Amino acid sequence: MPDTLSLWMRHETRPNEQRAALAPEDARRLIERGVLLTVEESTQRVFPIHEYAAAGCEIVPQGSWVSLCPAEEHVLGLKELPDEPALLRHRHIFFGHAYKGQAGAGPLLRRFEAGGGVLLDLESLVDVDGHRLAAFGHWAGYAGAALAVLHRRGLLTSPLVSLSQGALDATLRPSPAGESLTAVVIGAYGRGGRGACDALRTAGVEASRWNSAETRALDRDALLAHDILVNAIGTDHPVAPFLTRADLDDPRRRLSVISDVTCDVGSDLNALPVYDRATDWEHPVEQLRRHSRPLDVIAIDNLPSLLPAEASRAFSADLWPLLLALREGSPVWERCLHDFRRAVASVDGG
Repeated sequence: MPDTLSLWMRHETRPNEQRAALAPEDARRLIERGVLLTVEESTQRVFPIHEYAAAGCEIVPQGSWVSLCPAEEHVLGLKELPDEPALLRHRHIFFGHAYKGQAGAGPLLRRFEAGGGVLLDLESLVDVDGHRLAAFGHWAGYAGAALAVLHRRGLLTSPLVSLSQGALDATLRPSPAGESLTAVVIGAYGRGGRGACDALRTAGVEASRWNSAETRALDRDALLAHDILVNAIGTDHPVAPFLTRADLDDPRRRLSVISDVTCDVGSDLNALPVYDRATDWEHPVEQLRRHSRPLDVIAIDNLPSLLPAEASRAFSADLWPLLLALREGSPVWERCLHDFRRAVASVDGG
């Protein structure tokens, strides 16, 4: 790796995506340590561009990485790339969601292969034990549980809009008189699960905390006896479903809202195969059952953007020291590169 590290943080093209991979204060920390950092203007990023300029970043127009960014630089982002250019020649760092057989993985990896570029997927940024080193899990869990409670109370409106944590909590705290909601959080001791439990505590909702012990010998009757299910478990191998379609018609079912924070729909890792498509900001809820015993699912794959400032600052604090290690040939990034090459080979072999 060269002694001088150059990073280019791109504008996010997905609607309603206001997060940033680097907060301005962490951009400053990188620059103070000799990193050359270019930041694109953005019409939707939660942090104003003048804060990056004040930190010492070079400011360029949004979307200009395609034509202006040198091929040897790392292009940093969070969510998916636009469809063009068709050939990807840079070293990109973002959540590609391309290594677990998700929809669209093959075409994305072929774009990198055809252009000679590399995807260093943030999903693969893990330690030797496979634990994520930088993740939005806490705020994904917090937002997912909060939306479930608001929907159960009839307070969720669409389309969703980004908020501060203070504004969200102010909506969560007032509990209707006599309300007695219960929730079960699966994966309760991971980042997302802890975030979900924090939100439920703010809402005054009793939470059952389930982890691997409870899912290995799953008590489906107990699961169905809760009002809300928040799934925040992360797994790298298929597991037995937590719910099946037959469970939705169980006459004993009390469960009325599912918030699938993990959102592995379309993958063989999906532990909730009772719905077949993600929901979004325009339509955050899908009805699985209607009439007298409704059951709804919330499955939004960029939940942390509901709280973009808090989520971005927490993620950025984890990420910036790891970015600094790019110039040192860190084993962390070598593992990402290995995962990319293995995924490309798998696509070619398939």
